[in-house]
Amino acid sequence: MTKQTGFTLLEMAVALVIIGLLLAGMLLPLSAQVDDRKNKETKAMLDEINQALLGFAISKGYLPCPAVSAANGAEDRTGTACNKQVGVIPWATLGVSQTDSWGRLFRYSVNAAYTDSGVGTKFTLTSTSNLRVLNATAGTAIATAVPAVILSHGKNGYGAYLPDGAQIPSTGAGTDESTNISATTDFVSHDFTPDFDDLVAWLSPNTLNNRMVAAGKLP
Repeated sequence: MTKQTGFTLLEMAVALVIIGLLLAGMLLPLSAQVDDRKNKETKAMLDEINQALLGFAISKGYLPCPAVSAANGAEDRTGTACNKQVGVIPWATLGVSQTDSWGRLFRYSVNAAYTDSGVGTKFTLTSTSNLRVLNATAGTAIATAVPAVILSHGKNGYGAYLPDGAQIPSTGAGTDESTNISATTDFVSHDFTPDFDDLVAWLSPNTLNNRMVAAGKLP
């Protein structure tokens, strides 16, 4: 009589469990790698936007307004003034990416003193802004009197706008992310936590003024 060999059902079940555990152990680091890559890509986009803002200011003598809408990336300007000071980045005007690595639009807030395009009313070396970036965790100000703030709502995307104009619900957002969703002057930035994954950048007044002076646009 020929003896049959092979795996028993119990052995197969044990093997499947082991394979499942191995796959789970591989997927967790892979997910973290993807998140890290997207964060780095978005930070690079924020740097690109900052440089585009500086280039626009040197060319025009003022900063652009927020976009007309999530679907229209031209700056929303009537005459010499902006129709709003907070919205999404005017990507078409600046020639930058419309969305971050997660496909959401960048939020953009800019001080009115820096957006006036009227002759004799453009910003100067003495212009000031009420925009601030705060570290709510430490209770300190990271940057004050900044002309503009740009941010990505991060992986969770709470409160972010999509290219079709829909806004991702903010239900579930932590206190600091909720602040950034509705902020007009005071924005929050700090290390990632389970309740905070926003990426925040700002235009330094010193950098802006130095670039304008170097380009012969100020004083």
